[in-house]
Amino acid sequence: MDKKKLIQFRNIVKEFDGQIVLKGVNLDIYENEFVTLLGPSGCGKTTLLRILGGFLDATEGEVIFDGEEISQVPPHKRELNTVFQKYALFPHMSVYQNIAFGLKIKKMSKDVIEQKVMKMLKLIGLEGYENKNVTLLSGGQQQRVAIARALVNEPKVLLLDEPLGALDLKLRKEMQYELKRIQQEVGITFIFVTHDQEEALTMSDKIVVMKDGEIQQVGTPEEIYNEPENRYVANFIGESNIIPGVMLEDYKVKFDDIVFDCVDFGFKEKQPVDIVIRPEDIDIVDVKDGKMTGEVLSVLFKGVHYEVMVETVPGTSVTVNMHVIRNRDVTSENGKEKISANDFYVDIEDVKSLDDAEIIARADAQAWNPETDDYISISKIDYDLKEEIGEYAVTFSTSSGTSVERKIIVVNQPVVKNERANEGVMAFNFFKTVDELDESVALDTDLKTWANAQGWKLNDEDESVDIYVDYDFDPEHIEEGTYKVTFSTEGRELKIHTTDYVEEGKEVGLTFFPEDIHVMEKMGF
Repeated sequence: MDKKKLIQFRNIVKEFDGQIVLKGVNLDIYENEFVTLLGPSGCGKTTLLRILGGFLDATEGEVIFDGEEISQVPPHKRELNTVFQKYALFPHMSVYQNIAFGLKIKKMSKDVIEQKVMKMLKLIGLEGYENKNVTLLSGGQQQRVAIARALVNEPKVLLLDEPLGALDLKLRKEMQYELKRIQQEVGITFIFVTHDQEEALTMSDKIVVMKDGEIQQVGTPEEIYNEPENRYVANFIGESNIIPGVMLEDYKVKFDDIVFDCVDFGFKEKQPVDIVIRPEDIDIVDVKDGKMTGEVLSVLFKGVHYEVMVETVPGTSVTVNMHVIRNRDVTSENGKEKISANDFYVDIEDVKSLDDAEIIARADAQAWNPETDDYISISKIDYDLKEEIGEYAVTFSTSSGTSVERKIIVVNQPVVKNERANEGVMAFNFFKTVDELDESVALDTDLKTWANAQGWKLNDEDESVDIYVDYDFDPEHIEEGTYKVTFSTEGRELKIHTTDYVEEGKEVGLTFFPEDIHVMEKMGF
């Protein structure tokens, strides 16, 4: 028999002071489900809960409860109750009086109230505590009283807004199981808000993963963990090895230059994808038996298992010199123009492809009006460049004749090749002024441009490889001098959970089954 839809969120939008917190949320919740809204702070999960509870109004959309649109129904008339992180118990009342409070408001008879309260005390395991002052109870006991106070009203839905947040770790774990037991015994719908993935996996029938006001995935704990729909969900739920790859065809995926069988299908041929392999699904074996090989970088004992980091693809790096020089602007005789440029290096093989626009960009040549800071066009470039190693003069001029002369340094730039990673990386020494560094708004990108840093696959020079930048200077307090800048590819390190100890520095094989590889669509940003 199909379960009945109890709650339907239809295109829920919520805006606060011009900021959209919920972006058209659609979600169905069924009778007797334990549903967890999971996500980081600010993702919109509590806002969605408060809209359901009637404490906030949606900017757009409908909330349908048991077949009725309830946007105009006040909170106290909705068939649901809320338990907050701060339990808001009445400190001057006993446990019994706290639980009975809602029933007294409804003017129920004393004997009915007593029956219902005693039943709740038994349910939450606090029989014999009815006359105790709630301020003398532990945090876990206070939470149970808050739950009982909500449940005694027999709501169709119990809303729980991070109710375990104030408890210590041991008590949180105990209460996770306790909440699930209570939900199963009373047989009503629980909607639980948390940012804790373990809580969500432990208690839920259904998990709703949220990010930036949108639902990323809805599914059972097993579906969310084993079949995450994107990189965000995979990272948020459990530990993951996430690897960029290409779906060659149905059941065939390629990553790190190796083709693997998998169980995924329905992607386009040669579609770029992300692959997730959970650490517990990788086995360490002899090198000869591995689908991949790598070097053990670190071994950390975690109690139940060892966490082993294995480098399967070493990164490729090249380090260059950044020469920070004083500003060498040239000012026109009438003071109305300034022009600047830098010396730059070029590989001998690239000389024939250099044009005026490329030379202007590589030299970072620019002219401007010093009074208004408006840019002035560089209208003329003079140079006599040969495909020979050496230094060649280049002059940049404006139409008014303001000019600056710099050098193009032609070198035979070596390529750093990493055969194991099938990668090549190249970058050049370069010259920059303090002002140019100060004015950079995207320094990593600019450093790559200035150094003409590039990476590619050795077996296919048209296939580029992402490059990352590392440096040890403080951009905000830089002075003239020479600084090292390193450009490198990411390499690949896989995290493995195993009960077997393995030595650091050892070469090992790694293996896994086709069903352990999960292929996901790349996220759009």
